[in-house]
This record gives sequence, C-alpha cells and structure tokens, in this order.
Amino acid sequence: GQALEMAYMDVKPARPTGRVAVLLHGKNFCAATWQTTITTLVEAGYRVIAPDQIGFCKSSKPAQYQFSFQQLAGNTHALLESLGVERATVIGHSTGGMLGIRYALMYPSQVDQLVLVDPIGLEDWKARGVPWQSVDAWYQRELQTTAERIRTYERATYYAGTWEPGYDRWVQMLAGMYRGAGRAQVAWDSALLYDMIYTQPVVYELGALRMPVLLMIGDKDTTAIGKDLAPAELRAKLGNYPALGKAAAAQIPHAKLVEFPDLGHAPQIQAPERFHKALLEGLQAPSTY
Repeated sequence: GQALEMAYMDVKPARPTGRVAVLLHGKNFCAATWQTTITTLVEAGYRVIAPDQIGFCKSSKPAQYQFSFQQLAGNTHALLESLGVERATVIGHSTGGMLGIRYALMYPSQVDQLVLVDPIGLEDWKARGVPWQSVDAWYQRELQTTAERIRTYERATYYAGTWEPGYDRWVQMLAGMYRGAGRAQVAWDSALLYDMIYTQPVVYELGALRMPVLLMIGDKDTTAIGKDLAPAELRAKLGNYPALGKAAAAQIPHAKLVEFPDLGHAPQIQAPERFHKALLEGLQAPSTY
C-alpha cells in the first residue's frame, strides 16, 4: 500500500549483442559498486541493468515493509518487465547472490545464466547455531556504524587483509548513508534486511537450479551473518568459502566453479582485471557446464 521508488541504471552498449545482464548488489553495496563490471559488460556488448533494491542506497527506505527475497525478486522482475526485458543473465554478489538464486527459482525460464559472486547463504547460520537477535537489536548495532568500523571489517573480509586507497570511495558511500537526517531510517531498514537474510536461507534449494550457474569464489572470504554473536568454537567454522563453494557447486546440476585463492569477498573490486577475464570466459560458454 505504499508508493516506493526503485532507482536503477540502464546502460546500453554501442555495439549490442542482444544479451542483457542484470546486476544484483550485496548488503553493504549499491548498484554503483558494479562500476567496473558495468563498463566491462557494456564493452562486451551487453545491455546492463543495475538496480538499487528497495531499502538500499538511492531507493526508498520504508519504515514498514515485508522484506523477503521473493519480494525483492518480484520488484526486480517488475522493473525488467517495464523495460521490455524478457530474458537476462543474472549476476548477484554477496546478498545479491541469495537474491539471484531466489530470482532464478521464481523465474527460471527468464534466466539465461546465473552468476554468483561470493554469494552469502551457502550455509544456514541459524541451523548451525548462530544466535537469533531481534530487529531492535540489529537496529542498535547498525546505529553504531562508522566509516572506521566499515573499513576495519572490509579490510579483513572483503580484501583479505589488504587495502588500496581506491577502496575508500565505497567505504564513504556506505558510511555516508549513516550520517545526517536519514541515519535512523537507513539503520532501521538495514536491521530489517539482516533479519531477512538470517531467516530466509536458500542453500536447501540449490539443487533446483536448472540453468547454467557460474560460481565465482574468493577463497579468503570468511563472511557469515551474525558470526561475531556465535560461540568461539562455532565462529571459527563459519564462512569457510573454499568448502562452501565446492559444496554448492556439487549441489547445483549445471555449475562451473571458479576460485580465486588469494582474494576475499569482493573479487570484482580487489582484482578487477582477473575477475572480469574469468567472468567473460564464463559467460561465453554456458553450454559447456
């Protein structure tokens, strides 16, 4: 019953091939963080559509909303319908990987290929013993967000302990939403989204994916929602991406696994040339999976 706005980019190539790529951002990311990927795909002849999901970035941040991966997939599908896009390659990173899986399960005939870049949700944190916390508790945590906290977390998880000055623009993009008059609403929607991620696992449905799936994993990634709340013994076992990637690839009928042994959660930012070379190679040959 609310009027909400969904921001998006629709970037068309000079020499189109007729193929469309839809880019789904992660929890601590925006459509803008796909910048280098957008350029790469457009140069390869793809029309690229990159939305900010409801609750994120430049899109509406409702005080009350039934956040679910189904709803976000439905929003994305409605966007593509409004643009006349019937089929697309769906590329999801991090939380966008969970969304990409849900989208591909809901609209399988409209997905040419699914690309998952360090998707979260390859394990069920709740079932593994990560404690539940209320939306109010998530909200209080999110109110503590600062640029320094973001930078510390991203250095360890996204970039495998390394740091380059260029990463700071994405730190400030995220931190900027927690400054000023809109800070409380950003934190509240973030809390609702964390609850969605924790309570709506997709890992049990990987075997139902019927399209070619390119799974791209940075082996230094250690992301796991709520890991810091877990007992120390369990915490050490969560977010084991080398194992999670292999297990996911084994469950998906038509999967190709590409691993980056030295990269973290955001390989498309940490090593863009290497990542995009592997991406384009993977997009060129889906029939070989």
